[in-house]
Amino acid sequence: MNYDKTDIPATYDKAHALSPETRRLWQDLLSVHVDQAEISLVIDLGCGTGRFSELLAAHFGVQVIGIDPSLKMLDQARRKPAIGNVVYCQGSAEAVPFRDGCADLVFMSMVYHHFRDASVVAEECHRVLRHGGYACIRNGTRESDFPLKYLDGWA
Repeated sequence: MNYDKTDIPATYDKAHALSPETRRLWQDLLSVHVDQAEISLVIDLGCGTGRFSELLAAHFGVQVIGIDPSLKMLDQARRKPAIGNVVYCQGSAEAVPFRDGCADLVFMSMVYHHFRDASVVAEECHRVLRHGGYACIRNGTRESDFPLKYLDGWA
């Protein structure tokens, strides 16, 4: 979907607001599965309006780079008051505009279905992640059920 050809970015945050419970759930999951001491740079790939960029910056206290192909979505992200060290740039998940091994965590929320070639995105994530870095993919699930069951099997 090309969000730049729609009015969706203007109402996206209101329609997809994260409840305090959902924010806490994801912060708790990140705390359990990601060593905060190892994180200095996070890439929020497909950041949209920056809903999780803000959460990641507040949680880790590090720089977060939000990448999205949509200028309208990024414009909405940039209009928000600065909550942490977050910058936004236009880019594609299939060609992440950063050097090899620069990131400690690549976070993707509800973007997997937008990728033209998921295997290329996986290769790009592997390329930009440092050795031992983390990838977190949030996809269509019930927030209260799926993540813990899924992640426990991967621990």
